[in-house]
Amino acid sequence: MSGHSKWATIKHKKGALDAKRGKIFTRLIKEITIAARAGGDPDGNPRLRTAVLAAKAENMPADNIKRAIQRGTGELEGATYEEISFEGYGPGGVALIVEVLTDNRNRAVSEVRHTFSKNGGNLGESGSVKFMFSKKGVIGIEKSAAGEEQLMNIVLEQGGEDLSDEGDMWEIITDPGSYEGVLNAVKAAGIPTVSSEVTMLPSTYTKLEGAPANQMIRLLETLEDLDDVQNVYSNFDMDAEQMEHAAS
Repeated sequence: MSGHSKWATIKHKKGALDAKRGKIFTRLIKEITIAARAGGDPDGNPRLRTAVLAAKAENMPADNIKRAIQRGTGELEGATYEEISFEGYGPGGVALIVEVLTDNRNRAVSEVRHTFSKNGGNLGESGSVKFMFSKKGVIGIEKSAAGEEQLMNIVLEQGGEDLSDEGDMWEIITDPGSYEGVLNAVKAAGIPTVSSEVTMLPSTYTKLEGAPANQMIRLLETLEDLDDVQNVYSNFDMDAEQMEHAAS
């Protein structure tokens, strides 16, 4: 099971704590706001549609979603956010992409740079690792929730790319354009998901063990705790037991 999938599952289990601290809603509102700059109608704006879908999955009130869209289109006043993407390396040479939405560029750059250097990483030049990643939809489903044949039929009918066996879970991979259709079909079949998102998947993985693995989890958690950070993508892989221990 890829590091991405295991970490997404662990974050899902810890999601109640994150939601209590307001981080999930804050990040979703910022994403909706920036996406709505390109148009406030989700039907004609794929990025906004994906952001609204993610917000609804976290049970965000409809009024919150509406206000975020209105701030993005300029109907309501609000902060002006800038998108910044950082690339670099973590412990053991793991590739990392950090996406930021901030109203203070200097603060964001300083915090991300400090977090990398304090946790065994270093920032690289633009383009240094991004070529190793592709944008994909990823849907995680517990084995006990659905059979392989049922899921494969959904994948084939809705234009998904792959269904893989990841130990105690199934993982559906789609291109971004097919993600919503596949996810809706899974839900329509009454199949619960463990995680579902449009993310950046790496073409290769770097295996970590021992101290570098623990340091990598600390780097991820510290980056994700930064207020300006929206998403962190990486190509690490490690045993699930070690990951859970390091994240506990």
